[in-house]
Amino acid sequence: MLGTKTNGRHILNVTVAILAIALVYSVAGTVFASDSSGPRPSLSNLDVPIAGSENVPNVSISEFLQNTVENTGINAVINKSEEVPDLVDPTKFDVVPGWQRLLMMAVGFLIIYLGAAKGFEPLLLIPIGFGTVFVNIPGGGMYAEHSGMLKIIYDAGVGNEFFPMLIFMGIGAMTDFGPLIANPKTAILGGAAQLGVFITLFGVAVLNLLPGIEYNMFEAAAIAIIGGADGPTSIYLSGKLAPHMMAVIAVAAYSYMALVPMIQPPIMKLLTSKHERSIRMKQLRHVSKAERVLFPMALLVLSILLIPTAAPLIGMLAFGNFVKEIGVVERISKTMENELLNIVSIMLSLGVGSQMTPEKIMNPNAVGIIALGLLAFAVATAGGLLMAKFLNLFLREKINPLIGSAGVSAVPMAARVSNKVGLEYDPSNFLIMHAMGPNVAGVIGTAIAAGVFIATYGEAAAKALSVVAH
Repeated sequence: MLGTKTNGRHILNVTVAILAIALVYSVAGTVFASDSSGPRPSLSNLDVPIAGSENVPNVSISEFLQNTVENTGINAVINKSEEVPDLVDPTKFDVVPGWQRLLMMAVGFLIIYLGAAKGFEPLLLIPIGFGTVFVNIPGGGMYAEHSGMLKIIYDAGVGNEFFPMLIFMGIGAMTDFGPLIANPKTAILGGAAQLGVFITLFGVAVLNLLPGIEYNMFEAAAIAIIGGADGPTSIYLSGKLAPHMMAVIAVAAYSYMALVPMIQPPIMKLLTSKHERSIRMKQLRHVSKAERVLFPMALLVLSILLIPTAAPLIGMLAFGNFVKEIGVVERISKTMENELLNIVSIMLSLGVGSQMTPEKIMNPNAVGIIALGLLAFAVATAGGLLMAKFLNLFLREKINPLIGSAGVSAVPMAARVSNKVGLEYDPSNFLIMHAMGPNVAGVIGTAIAAGVFIATYGEAAAKALSVVAH
């Protein structure tokens, strides 16, 4: 039998015999082969060039060791600087010291820690953190032109609209618009949350008064969209209006999305009374399949007719949701919301991390983006809350204002936070489904806000970027 000791020994003997024959032929061919190219190295004569390496300079052991030391990461961090094109004028170059690369790698490891240990958007922050570390490795070449992996990823789908579009398609396949269809009034709360986006434009004007900080209107619009708490939309808009700020804008957007459970509850409690936080809402009506199928198509048609610049984002959202609700292509729907969305999220996050380089992050403008992003997010939360309180002045059936905070498009985390705060005051008052209405409306609202900015500044930004490139 095959597993017996005798049979195993026979196989071993045959294998050894084959290897011995191959070795004999190899040695014989080397010894007796004619070589007209010159002498060959031997134990008695090592000072003979290896065939094909005649033009390679000789390197002594001391030179070899010196080159090895000079090319270590430690030496690169301590003694080497790198020239990189200026963000505003590519004909000029900025000097990036090695220690700044080291600091950015530390930032990358911090981002990884926040995602892995603290659970802050781990699906996004962990790849972003690794991308940050990879791109700042001295001499690593992972963002090298035509060959660096991160450069290829960035050019393939981050520096254009490809990856954000695919993300929106996956989000559409995951989204349930039923609560919004059942209670259309909640769409107003999602729209009110966009107040943070537009208020931030005024914040940009204020920050421009500080020395060392300068934002143009393209950059201001890209920063303001952080208030929507929508990472893909932030990347999409910054890619069109301010590509050099994409990294810090994306990291700020995803960070504030992850910090929703910490940022929103204090604002919610500050702007509402205990009585308002305990308001019970009627159970949502049943939404028919026909309504679910027709909603994404109606959404697409309205975006085409009213805000065509937002139609690409809303269209991909509608496409993914239609495929989910129609029910006849379940395999495609599952692929959109699982495998494809996961793969694209990894690529998008690595590409965003590849932009976390010292010249783009270590400047006053980047610090201003972090501050403005927090302002935008806080105002967006307050906008939804205050709109719910305002509507209650006229509505017979009151809205619990807590669901207004879910108007930011951090789906479904913001809705869960609304539900959690409500349960603190009434353990039997479940608001999660009611909060999903403004939550998904916020996704649409942020896409519309991005479309408004693109319609206003997109053409001028494209011309400005073209002039800089040439």
